[in-house]
Amino acid sequence: MEGLSKSVANFVVYVHPSQSKNVDKAILRELSSLLFKYSQAFDGVVLAYSVDPQDKCARILSGIHPYFGVRLQANLLIFSPKPDMLLEGKVVKITRDSIHCIVLGFSSAIITDENIRNELKYKTKHGEGVYVSRYHKRHAIKVGAVIRFAVKSMDEEILHISGSLIPANTGSVHWLDKHLVDAATESNRKETKTEEDVEMQGGETSSLNWNLDNRTFHHFTLAANAITWNKPKGLDCGDRPLLAAGLSSSANLDDTQKVYLC
Repeated sequence: MEGLSKSVANFVVYVHPSQSKNVDKAILRELSSLLFKYSQAFDGVVLAYSVDPQDKCARILSGIHPYFGVRLQANLLIFSPKPDMLLEGKVVKITRDSIHCIVLGFSSAIITDENIRNELKYKTKHGEGVYVSRYHKRHAIKVGAVIRFAVKSMDEEILHISGSLIPANTGSVHWLDKHLVDAATESNRKETKTEEDVEMQGGETSSLNWNLDNRTFHHFTLAANAITWNKPKGLDCGDRPLLAAGLSSSANLDDTQKVYLC
């Protein structure tokens, strides 16, 4: 999921003298007040933090209330969704006009019907609303499912997100992940095909180099119905024909199709 980032920040936490016996607790209380609130300083919502005090000594501030400042460094996890980023949320409500979900357990999101692509059709099954793909029956969005959607906008004050299911890479996470894995597997299968399995189309030619019996041979040219070898100048060849890929040892080759190797 996009929209999450880490940030390192230097702080000065002002602690009241009454908390001087338990400074660590006072620091954690101060930093905890930043959680799950939008911060303009970090341009996002602070989700978590870890603290590393920079100095064992604190500086006493002059004034009516003699607070003392503690310098520290904190690692922050920031949630900062921007338009077109992909987020994931758990569906909590579905109507004919909208899909409602919760992101990271604290931020609400809504996807209205004008932001749902035509592929996803609303249906009622067993008394509950569900969005089902017109092209892939197993691609369904129902209450309890986790969906991936694109960000349109975010209300920073109430942490409410407006989303979209228009992009093709949005929808049910379960279906999308499985679909992508299947597509990647099919792609890998195609890439692992050897050059000997290349099927030439009519009129096309292709130059190939490959290894046979621990010898590498070059300058081969395959065409749809012929195979020729461009003999390098000055190279002496023996009378040993090599059959082209896709031709069995029993194939009948005329003199123009034989290739002699050195």
